[in-house]
Amino acid sequence: MKLQRHGALACLALTATLALSACGSDNNEPATGASASGSAAAVDCATGTVNAQGSSAQKNAMAEWIKAYQQKCSGSTINYEPSGSGAGIQAFIAGTADFAGSDSALKPEEQPQADAKCVGGKAIHLPMVIGPVAVAYNVSGVDNLQLKPATLAKIFAGKVTKWDDPAIKADNPGATLPSTTIQTVHRSDESGTTDNFTNFLSKTAEADWTFGKAKAWKAPGGTGSKGSDGVASSVKGADGSIGYMEWSFAENAGLKMAKIGNGNGEFAELTAENAGKTIAGAKIEGQGDDLKLSIDYNTKEAGAYPIVLATYEIVCSKGLAADKLPLVKGLLSYAASTEGQASLTELGYAPLPESVRTKVEAAVQNIS
Repeated sequence: MKLQRHGALACLALTATLALSACGSDNNEPATGASASGSAAAVDCATGTVNAQGSSAQKNAMAEWIKAYQQKCSGSTINYEPSGSGAGIQAFIAGTADFAGSDSALKPEEQPQADAKCVGGKAIHLPMVIGPVAVAYNVSGVDNLQLKPATLAKIFAGKVTKWDDPAIKADNPGATLPSTTIQTVHRSDESGTTDNFTNFLSKTAEADWTFGKAKAWKAPGGTGSKGSDGVASSVKGADGSIGYMEWSFAENAGLKMAKIGNGNGEFAELTAENAGKTIAGAKIEGQGDDLKLSIDYNTKEAGAYPIVLATYEIVCSKGLAADKLPLVKGLLSYAASTEGQASLTELGYAPLPESVRTKVEAAVQNIS
């Protein structure tokens, strides 16, 4: 199905035009194209080939950016493989990816390995895509499902196995729930989406979720599917199923999404506005141009949808090969621009808050 435009999402996106500085190649003239506001926005064009991989949650965002950039800039070839966050990081460390997309930050043991690939610099995290994590379900006759974090944890831990379980009934008073067996669907590959989802459960339902936070799924049972698109497809194909995935994939599959309890005691619907309330409270915990975010999953902001993730582009601050540098900077500059962020409003992503976007943009320009 075709994705519908999110009005609230569009409200979060800035439509002011932005002139970007040159990306360091004196031989490339900036191209211009129409921005979201109808004005021209400068683009740092470069030629060559860049290979990147990682997060499948940002696949649709990256596809949009690559398409737009290559339309504006002839002679550029950009390949992005949605292999999963874990695979993307390993490819970056191995030197087979010029940058990696990851829905979670590098692990402490991964950081020095990644830094080793950056001669004279370090591997930095640039948040580019804000992706709410949807809890999508397929249960005949059930609409407007709402779940507290503790109930959600019990479902995915295998403690609650029927849709008419008392715990689910308590969250949905007055609803008619079938006795259908619950089929949980999780990522089979290492995933930043899993990392964020399990982090949410561990921070909000510690008593019921004892499997910690990890990119690899640790809880027993359930069905594993590769990628966010795989999880969405599995949920859509099985009555009684429930799974977690990045919002755009749930929407693209036409799936129903549960309201999730937040720290304020409300059941919050997944909308751009509600996700934005959680995003606005995120703090930058990295240093300098390293822009790792700390998200409060227990947010008490009224109406806030609490399960959101930031997808990072992990790239060298210094040490990129000379034949890769202009194109990497050109693409990431476009992605961080107001036009690049606004272009995602129809794809089920929330644009970066302006306070974060400007920092990302500055960090990209500092890459050398």
